[in-house]
Amino acid sequence: MAIDRRYLKMAAIWATNSYCKRRKVGALIVKDKMIISDGYNGTPSGFENECEDADNNTKSYVLHAEANAITKVAKSNNSSEGSTLYITSSPCMECSKLIIQAGIRRVVYSDQYRISDGLDLLGRAGIELVYLPEETVDVSG
Repeated sequence: MAIDRRYLKMAAIWATNSYCKRRKVGALIVKDKMIISDGYNGTPSGFENECEDADNNTKSYVLHAEANAITKVAKSNNSSEGSTLYITSSPCMECSKLIIQAGIRRVVYSDQYRISDGLDLLGRAGIELVYLPEETVDVSG
């Protein structure tokens, strides 16, 4: 579990790269004790770095941290088959589908999002889920 806490701490630090104001989320994909991909929530490449509209609603085209990490590893020479995803917030339904298709076998997260359908789907797919509450992940140093 100590290694899980360290990678979650790194994902929390990575989340600070997000330009989103309402919610910053970070993700790391780790395989064989190596980080093979990373991501944070934000707009697609080439778009403005503003995640919220004038009414402070999240823009529909903002990518989630895990989607960014999965698409980044897909563009590399690495394979996420059998890897672990470290994410600061539990995944939504859409990202959970990507996690399953990417061959990720384990998801470790520190914040339980209010909607749990993504976790339910991952559980049905036999993916190991590890919840380490936020207070166990200290990013202060």
